[in-house]
Amino acid sequence: MRVLAAMSGGVDSAVAAARAVEAGHDVVGVHLALSRMPGTLRTGSRGCCTIEDSRDAWRACDVLGIPYYVWDFSERFKEDVVQDFIDEYAAGRTPNPCMRCNERIKFAALLEKAIALGFDAVCTGHYAKVIKDADGNPELHRAADWAKDQSYVLGVLTHEQLKHSMFPLADTPSKAEVRAEAERRGLSVANKPDSHDICFIPDGDTAGWLAEKIDMTTGDIVDETGTKVGEHPGANAFTVGQRRGLKLGTPAADGKPRFVLEIRPKENKVVVGPQALLAIDEIRGIKVSWAGLPIAEIETGAEFDCHAQVRAHGDPVPATARMLPGDGAPQLLVTLTDPLRGVAPGQTVVLYQGSRVLGQATIDAARSLQRAEL
Repeated sequence: MRVLAAMSGGVDSAVAAARAVEAGHDVVGVHLALSRMPGTLRTGSRGCCTIEDSRDAWRACDVLGIPYYVWDFSERFKEDVVQDFIDEYAAGRTPNPCMRCNERIKFAALLEKAIALGFDAVCTGHYAKVIKDADGNPELHRAADWAKDQSYVLGVLTHEQLKHSMFPLADTPSKAEVRAEAERRGLSVANKPDSHDICFIPDGDTAGWLAEKIDMTTGDIVDETGTKVGEHPGANAFTVGQRRGLKLGTPAADGKPRFVLEIRPKENKVVVGPQALLAIDEIRGIKVSWAGLPIAEIETGAEFDCHAQVRAHGDPVPATARMLPGDGAPQLLVTLTDPLRGVAPGQTVVLYQGSRVLGQATIDAARSLQRAEL
């Protein structure tokens, strides 16, 4: 096949491209230039898609003997990922920019351009697996190494996108083996640290970065009964589940710490309460999509058993789910068997059956039965 290898500049994408070459595919490497912001030349393990990463990607392609290109997607990235991140926080939600990047850049804009240029598939260094069912339809599954599994952030991929997706690291038992393979192949990124944090916030100070993008207005911090217990410098600077930095003037009656339970941007209020009230029993999701063909229960609206995961490295919990009928956009209702803490609107819930990813939705509302009883 003609394969476009997305080269991030890290060890995973380099080894994935090497395996695609070794499998006999006609491979071309491409690095996505996503940011023109200052401060994106890093020397540590923070962020990704920097100038340094571009050079590392070029070196890897040179060793592999494949063509290398840089595609400038910075404008689209700014609009579809960075601005979306700002807008979501301004609305009091907690977004996942990596999900948006995979959805709108790496597996929408990139794949769209790759197919237009005659490529059959896009190859990436994600730890996830595509399996064909008996009829040849692709399904998205967890990788062999669950500790490195990235199927959660790929839950936004559609049936059509999965048909053109290639994940050569799917069956690799550990990251250590990937690094050892890179060393054997003479790839200079063999010992390069993993990237982390948000790539477009180079110093990792999300609150400080947002303060320059969103108008912050002082307001009230209230407890679960509505009683004022403090003031905040801007509701958008807080996230559900946060404990530190509240600076409350009134201590809790039981003397225990309080946590952020809810952000109310329209009222400019932050609601706090005991940790127990962070437990969420029910999730309502919007912007629903299915990773591959949807299972029969989704088509009929019947309830089905699954596991729900709300963070990239969070534990999946048993749940039941069903699509909600209505005249508007379809919604997903997920009832958790075991409550989850710190679930916030704007996060993504990904549903699994066994190792298979069924699909995902953006969390629009999260309900605590314990809070409802207050």
